[in-house]
Amino acid sequence: MLTKSTKKFKMFSLVLLSVFVLSLAACGGTPTGDNGEEPKGTLKLADAGWDSIQFHNAVSAFILENGYGYDTEIITGSSPVTFTGHTQGDIDVYMEVWTDNFGDAYTDAINNGDILYMATNFDDNAQGLYVPTYLIEGDAERGIEPLAPGLVSITDLPGYWELFEDAENPGVGRIYGSPPGWAVDEILAKKVETYELTDTYEYFRPGSDAALSASIVRAYQAGEPIVAYYWEPTWIMGLYDMTLLQEPPYDEEIWNENFGTEFPPVPVTVTISAEAAERAPEIMDFLSNYEMGSERTSDALAYMQENEATAEEAAIYFLQENQDLWAGWLSAETADKVLAALQ
Repeated sequence: MLTKSTKKFKMFSLVLLSVFVLSLAACGGTPTGDNGEEPKGTLKLADAGWDSIQFHNAVSAFILENGYGYDTEIITGSSPVTFTGHTQGDIDVYMEVWTDNFGDAYTDAINNGDILYMATNFDDNAQGLYVPTYLIEGDAERGIEPLAPGLVSITDLPGYWELFEDAENPGVGRIYGSPPGWAVDEILAKKVETYELTDTYEYFRPGSDAALSASIVRAYQAGEPIVAYYWEPTWIMGLYDMTLLQEPPYDEEIWNENFGTEFPPVPVTVTISAEAAERAPEIMDFLSNYEMGSERTSDALAYMQENEATAEEAAIYFLQENQDLWAGWLSAETADKVLAALQ
């Protein structure tokens, strides 16, 4: 027969045991993830605010979570803020580092070992003055005749100014340039002078990125002429057939003198912090193989635009449609885990 004190002792022991078991569940008995593995911790990815980096984050997050068992967290902020956080080890992975934006800071971070170069996500990106391809080649399906078959380079523009006549300033054509305040605005304005376009064209500054893209979309959908600054990868370049007007090949000396060449190439890289490389060495093979290219990125962004899809939805679509590409980034075992998560 149990005494009251024995009963109290046993009850107290059960309570202690319960607390101990719950503590184990909270600390060492973490529930397994969807891939059947215990999460290994959290990897933080930089989001500097534009749609292509958000897409690449979503693709890599899906692979890191389902292929490697990590949780992921997206850290948002401006380019300088997120890059500084990356070099200090507060952000683990940067999927889209526009290296020219950081100049010496990027080189110093690599040389100092604060971050490690993993791969070039894309280096076939471009920017400059674009026209709809139907102006040059026509579009039989839309009943559009080629109105400027000889338009190949920026230096050809004076012969076609009437095609792009500025409704608000008759007698000259309109070049849609950069919104004011962008670094490229000064470059474009100087290019117009360098290529002697000031007599035949007005350099027009749209009020915003949205205003610039809306002008291109409106003209393209109506089958009308437009010459405008843009860049790739972007959803516009994925959705519409645009032609970049040619310039002389990039030459650093000429560029520094008057910007009279094509824009310099910009390697857009994937990097990992030194701390994360130490903590999660198994993901480095994946990151070192990650190469998307501008065209695939633009196609993904066009999918997002057309379908009003999130970056995560676009990532799933991309992974489902491009298994041959991303499977080559991974070991067979890891690729199987990612594929299983897509089913």
